[in-house]
Amino acid sequence: MPSLDPRSLIAMAGVMSLLMALVLWLMRRTYPKSIRGLELWAAAPLLWLLSTALFSLRGRIPDMLGLVVANTLLLLGAMCYHQGTRRFFGQRPAWRPWLLWLSATFAVMTVLTVVYPSYLLRVGFFTVSVSIVYGALLTFLMRHGGGSFPVRLVQVVLVLHLLVLVFRVYTLSQGLGGTDLMDRDPIQTLYISAYTLTTLMLPLGGVLMATDRLRNELEHLATHDPLLPVLNRRAFMEAFKHELARARRSGSGPALLMLDLDHFKAINDTHGHQHGDAVLLHVVERVQASLRSTDVLARHGGEEFAVLLPETPRADAQVLAQRLHAALAQGHALDCTVSIGATAWQGADDTVDAMLLRADAALYRAKDAGRNQTCVG
Repeated sequence: MPSLDPRSLIAMAGVMSLLMALVLWLMRRTYPKSIRGLELWAAAPLLWLLSTALFSLRGRIPDMLGLVVANTLLLLGAMCYHQGTRRFFGQRPAWRPWLLWLSATFAVMTVLTVVYPSYLLRVGFFTVSVSIVYGALLTFLMRHGGGSFPVRLVQVVLVLHLLVLVFRVYTLSQGLGGTDLMDRDPIQTLYISAYTLTTLMLPLGGVLMATDRLRNELEHLATHDPLLPVLNRRAFMEAFKHELARARRSGSGPALLMLDLDHFKAINDTHGHQHGDAVLLHVVERVQASLRSTDVLARHGGEEFAVLLPETPRADAQVLAQRLHAALAQGHALDCTVSIGATAWQGADDTVDAMLLRADAALYRAKDAGRNQTCVG
């Protein structure tokens, strides 16, 4: 059947490699630079495309091109995908050992093709060689990839392909490997079909991983401040509403702190906005170090911050406010004073707007009273 002809399957793999290379290249051009590794993921199917083109020309070009170079490009594509995956997950590419392995593979394949031609040894050696790369990639994903669907998909593809490669080595050891890549027998068809599927699914997995990362980044941008590692005002208001709804069910409500950095405009005017940003980050780090894991810190605007303290009475909120004053007065070069307005939930009829108004009014009283203190509303 034409659909099971090795040349047809190889040509199909080449077409899919070309399409996936184009998709990944366009993603590299349009996705944020924070999503790394796409250029190496795009290079992998392009190398596989060149490899399949050389395989398809077997018999019309020298064996050094149709066999040795073609297999070397196939292996290099697998290595590019591996190194792109490392970059994607924040690891530095480790090219040196793999390029040494690629050179050794090229040398051995040359010997087994030109000096001592042996189809079985050549296929067996290359199968082991590419299995090592995919095994290393699978191990890396098991350690660093997490449990998202795209990562699991790539892991499944790698496991299945490795099983096919193991089966291929077994059949070679039993004398069932055929005599040529283009033999139309079930084992060759299985191997080339697995290769064709892998050249599609691995780049597709990369596309899905990058898209999932982009979605997470967009969700983060929608809920977090662009400068500081805290929620933005919109996300804080949503968390505040949910907390009050929970408080009405449980009968135990939150406290609220409003913090404003004293004389922050003077800090910017004197030292510059870059120094001012460093002060803001320092304040956030000191405040977060004093909070519980359930507390919510957000930038309410400019140099003003809001802290939501679930199930916290007014007295405990005042104690925390004093700890914050102390945390920002330890002699660090970026320390500054803050004025704080505090309030606590007053029952089922209390609202988000009412609590914000009380805390805001208390904050202005703290400023009017000389700053660097806490007032309660």
